[in-house]
Amino acid sequence: MSRLSRANLKARESVFAGGPELYRGDIEAICPPNLEECVMAMEDCCEEAYEAQQLLRNGTRDLPRMTKILQSQRVFLLIDEGTVKRYKADLVDEIEPAVNELIERAEQGLKGLYKKESALQTKVEAARAKPRSTAGILGPQKLEVRRLQMLTKQRERLEDELQALEAEVEALELKMLKK
Repeated sequence: MSRLSRANLKARESVFAGGPELYRGDIEAICPPNLEECVMAMEDCCEEAYEAQQLLRNGTRDLPRMTKILQSQRVFLLIDEGTVKRYKADLVDEIEPAVNELIERAEQGLKGLYKKESALQTKVEAARAKPRSTAGILGPQKLEVRRLQMLTKQRERLEDELQALEAEVEALELKMLKK
């Protein structure tokens, strides 16, 4: 509570009620009580003004941001459920074929990987069953082993070509089904 609210609010008297003899300009001059009370009231007014200014500053510091927020407008368009369902169906019609094609391609790739795995398993088994060295084998037997190896490689190449052709046939069948 400021001193202003505590000030004695009696009938006002003149500031110079004591007469001019008290104000000589001397260093030892005595300040009349009315003048002292007036100065204290002025200090209280200044304090109140400062506090009001601080309060106003704190309240309006955010004004630029708030005006920007209040100036923006949002427009909401309300549509019925039927329109939403129609757009959803259009989106499904547009995306579903691409998703199905990707799924089929993934399945074909998985089949190819399974075939490669089985081919590698047969190679491993053949390598384990194959004798380690041909040092003790006679000439005609070496030729037979060499011929067997060449035929195995040729069979593997033909299996790869067969897989590629099967994939191509499946792709053509898919195209025909889509038309």
